[in-house]
Amino acid sequence: MTAFLTAPRGLDAARPDPGRGSGFRLDTAGLHASVTDPALTSMTLLNDIAGRYPRAVSFAAGRPYEGFYDTGDLPRQLRAFEEYLARERGLGPEQIRSVFFQYGRTKGVIHELIARHLEIDEALSVDPESVVVTTGAQEAMVLVLRALRRDAKDVVLAAVPAYVGFLGAARLVDMGVRPVREGPDGIDLDDLAEQIRRARREGLRPRACYVVPDFANPSGASMTPEDRQRLVDLADDEDILLLEDNPYSFFHAGTPRTPTLKSLDRTGRVLYFGSFSKTAYAGARIGYVIADQPVEGDGSGAVVLADQLARLKSMLTLNTSTVAQAAIGGFLVENGCSLERATRSVAAVYRRNLRAVLDGLEERFGGGSGPGRAGPVSWNAPSGGMFVVVTLPFVADDAALERCAADFGVLWTPMHHFYGGAAGFRQIRLSFSVLSPERVAEGLDRLAAFVAAGP
Repeated sequence: MTAFLTAPRGLDAARPDPGRGSGFRLDTAGLHASVTDPALTSMTLLNDIAGRYPRAVSFAAGRPYEGFYDTGDLPRQLRAFEEYLARERGLGPEQIRSVFFQYGRTKGVIHELIARHLEIDEALSVDPESVVVTTGAQEAMVLVLRALRRDAKDVVLAAVPAYVGFLGAARLVDMGVRPVREGPDGIDLDDLAEQIRRARREGLRPRACYVVPDFANPSGASMTPEDRQRLVDLADDEDILLLEDNPYSFFHAGTPRTPTLKSLDRTGRVLYFGSFSKTAYAGARIGYVIADQPVEGDGSGAVVLADQLARLKSMLTLNTSTVAQAAIGGFLVENGCSLERATRSVAAVYRRNLRAVLDGLEERFGGGSGPGRAGPVSWNAPSGGMFVVVTLPFVADDAALERCAADFGVLWTPMHHFYGGAAGFRQIRLSFSVLSPERVAEGLDRLAAFVAAGP
């Protein structure tokens, strides 16, 4: 078998010791537990392996498709945002320069455009003052969890497997995460109710439940309209918040989109995380959170949770890059504030690639395997999104990934990272967003050779 190793396995041993000669060293035992927590190392691990095997076909990274990117778009989009500020907000040249080049408003400068997008695409009427624009949705998660976590009794629940970024955010603020089962149609609502009650019996305070209703990362599962309403009602009955994360819903099969939890919410139970990393471009690092829940007892008058989150943000990142916001603002202006319109071309690419993955898996592992069938290799069949989960007949951990990359030239993501290291050891996530059908076929051929070789 041809090896795809491109750097010596012992390369790390040749690096200089950063503490040598200084006389001072830190011990990880004296640092916060998150620095060595596996939930916080999974992304760097994948980046490291991908960097060492550049010729490998990568099903690992959940990156957006790059085929429609053009650096020439950026100047045009910045100009579109500049014109918007002058035309619709009545700003003069000096004020516009300040918006672009100064620190800027802590809550963000594209909040009104985000509110307009939500009204157009999600039928959501949102007060722009309830929007906090963040450095990626990841910062929004940290801010919300930091606000909700008072002491060790506070916990959140999450459908597992769960996005590692959320698990990592919880680790950073010492918030315990209680896992909830996930099935083909998303979070198991009966198990959610049981986990909430069990947590309370143990003297804990379940504050919120994190859920990705559309094409979840990593499972690709989507909730039915009926279950979405049941979930909103359950949150009301059990007095918890819902943390809805919605980065993938525009990558559907061409059918009408299902209502968000936020659009079904009538009592203010849902906080809504949004991101432009998949729908526009990840390099801008622009996300946001809708936090319109009233907050009492502040002593400063009528405020909503977004105001409190802005206080936290002012001590974390001060404000989100105004230049990056201007680029995304121009992107929204050019597309009439509709991400459904903006993502039509890339959504078609993802539909094509999803079909190539599912057909390719059937060709290579069919005959007793496949969706819903018993066999040595099986997989799910999501109707959209960017991910497919494959179950293998042997352990598929980080060591197996390293061997697969070196000896077979294909990368994937071990699913145990999405379970916090507690399950998923025979499963892998395949991300198909950046591949052509030809590269999908090549990668699946290599994956089939890896499976045939066994552990």
